[in-house]
Amino acid sequence: MTADLKALSLDADALVRALPRLTTQTRAAEAAHLGSAGRRRAGTGEDFWQYRRYAHEDDAARVDWRRSARGDALFVRETELETARNLFFWADPNPGFDWTGDPARPTKADRARVIMMAIGNLLSREGERVGVVGSGRSSGFGKRAVDRLYRQLSQPCSENLPPPRPTGAVIVASDFYDPPEAWQTRLANLASTCREGVLFAVSDPVEHEFPFQGRVRLSRPGSDQQRILGRAETLRSTYAEKLANNRANMEALAKRLGWRFLTHHTGEAALQGAGHLHQAIRELGARA
Repeated sequence: MTADLKALSLDADALVRALPRLTTQTRAAEAAHLGSAGRRRAGTGEDFWQYRRYAHEDDAARVDWRRSARGDALFVRETELETARNLFFWADPNPGFDWTGDPARPTKADRARVIMMAIGNLLSREGERVGVVGSGRSSGFGKRAVDRLYRQLSQPCSENLPPPRPTGAVIVASDFYDPPEAWQTRLANLASTCREGVLFAVSDPVEHEFPFQGRVRLSRPGSDQQRILGRAETLRSTYAEKLANNRANMEALAKRLGWRFLTHHTGEAALQGAGHLHQAIRELGARA
């Protein structure tokens, strides 16, 4: 299902205004290279950052003689620190994810899209590079990259999860109701090259409450699969146990991958889910 790009963009921009600035804590060992993002402080890079006075420990070759000629002091030309920071997003295209239990609430997929759009926008504003897994496009930053991110996320993402190039951190959004073994297989190639990531599990309140009573026909979105329950209320405790086991197993999978597992449901404010994802991304690279 193609989402309403304008509506999603407006919701994402509202979140951007409500959230604080966002950068990642990349390890110092990560090497700078072409296409890296400026870190807005002095370091190894190509772009000019600032002049500072010459110090005794500086090599004489670093003196900027043109700037120094304006006065009596010697000045060194510093470049801006650059480190590679690429963050890629992916929203599950499964019709079951693009579903809501109440027309007054957004679908799970739309909520995930809005939050990821907002996070991507914030990252791009700080010079981080953002992209979509499986889009066939490299990551970028600036307004054009944000516009492209919004546009790509408003469309169903590729079902495949190929490792992005260049590699980076990934945010994978789904309800993760398929067996954890299936997700482990799907994520294997991605995790082999992306050391850090977030599994962002978005669900609908109905899927937690299981409010059904009596004879109920349940169907799976996007398929002809149906199941008739004679007394649905008698299955509530069994359902809750299976849901809890699924969440525990997915959290364990994320831990094995070296990633994080976050949950959010559409009955909560979007800002709450965005805040949790915001914090998780801020911590990327903080672990040894």
